[in-house]
Amino acid sequence: MIGWRFSPYRSINGDQNTFEQLLKIFKDLLVYTSGDVTEALSWLTELDKEYNLTTSDYGIADFIQDLIDKGFISSPDPINPGYSPTKKMEIALRQKALDDVFGKLKKSKRGNHSTQFNGLGDEQTPETRPYQFGDHLDKIAVSDSLKNAYINHGIDHFKLTSDDLEVHDSYYQSQMSTVLMIDISHSMILYGEDRITPAKRVAMALAELIQTRYPKDTLDIIVFGNDAWQIKIKDLPYLQVGPYHTNTVAGLQLAMDILRKRKNNNKQIFMITDGKPTCIKKGKNYYKNSFGLDKKIINRTLNLATQCRKLDIPVTTFMIARDPYLVRFVEQFTQANNGKAFYSSLQGLGEFIFRDYKQNKGKRRR
Repeated sequence: MIGWRFSPYRSINGDQNTFEQLLKIFKDLLVYTSGDVTEALSWLTELDKEYNLTTSDYGIADFIQDLIDKGFISSPDPINPGYSPTKKMEIALRQKALDDVFGKLKKSKRGNHSTQFNGLGDEQTPETRPYQFGDHLDKIAVSDSLKNAYINHGIDHFKLTSDDLEVHDSYYQSQMSTVLMIDISHSMILYGEDRITPAKRVAMALAELIQTRYPKDTLDIIVFGNDAWQIKIKDLPYLQVGPYHTNTVAGLQLAMDILRKRKNNNKQIFMITDGKPTCIKKGKNYYKNSFGLDKKIINRTLNLATQCRKLDIPVTTFMIARDPYLVRFVEQFTQANNGKAFYSSLQGLGEFIFRDYKQNKGKRRR
C-alpha cells in the first residue's frame, strides 16, 4: 500500500536545539544568582542530573564552550579567573525578560505613545480633515483628496488645488521620563520568599521595552535600602538584596533630583516595595525603627509624596504585600501624592507595570 509512514520527530540540528533549551534555563539561573556564572552552571549541572537535560552527544561542557564561542560569557584568564557574562548576555537577559513579562513586542523606530490630543504626530487616525498650511505632505489622504477634486471641478476640468486636499489626522506623541525605584531591603527575601528576582526581571523587561519600542523616553533605575543610589540598566541582572532597612525617603529624594533635570513634561515614579519605610537619615546618622509605623519616618515620607505632587510627578506604588497596616500606609501615601497603588502578586507585577506605563503615556500633563 502506497502512503506515508510517520516516525517520532528527530531534529537535524539536535545540538543546536539542546543549546537553545539549555540557554533559556541558564538565563533564568543567571538572574537568580545575580550574575554568578559559576553558580548558575552548578545549578544547571544539578538540574541536568535530575532531569536529563543533555544528551550523550551534547553535555554541559559542550554547552559552556558554546556559550564562550557565541559570546555569551567570557572565558577565564589570569586577570579574571572565573566566567563572567558579556554585554551580549546582558542584552539577551533583558530580551528574555521582555518576552516573559510583556510578550513578544516588535521593535519600532518611533518610540512614543499617543495622547488624547489630536494634532501633528506620528500615529495616524482613521479620520481626515481639510489641509491647513504647515501640514506635512506625507499626511495627505490621496483618495479623499482626489474625490474632492472630482466633485469640485468635474472630470472635464479636473485639477487638484489646496482646497481639495485632506490630510489624515494624527495624535500628539508624548515623551515620558520614568524613575523606577526598587526596594533591596532584607525583607525582599525574608520568610523564604524571593521577591527581588521577579522585581529584577520586571525592571529588565521595562528597560528593554523602553529602549526598543519607546527610545525617546528615559528610564532611570534607583535601588534603596538604608540609602539610595542609581544603577545602570546593564547592572540589573546582578542586583542583590542587602542587610538593609527601607529608606523610602532617600529613594524619593534621589528620584526627584533626577526628574528635575529631565526636560519632558511627563514624569513619573514607579516604586516596587514590599514594606513600610523603616529608616531615614539624620545628618550622618540613621534613624531606624522596624516595628509598627514610626511617625517621624512616615511623616517625612508623606511630605515627600506631597512635594512630588506639587512638581506634578505622580508616584505609582507596586506593593508586593497586603498586610492591613501596610495597606493603610500606602493609602495615605497615595492620597498625599494623588498617585496610584497596586497590591500585586509577584506573578502579576509585570502586567500591572506595563499596563500602567502605557496608560500614563496616554496622558498629557503640562
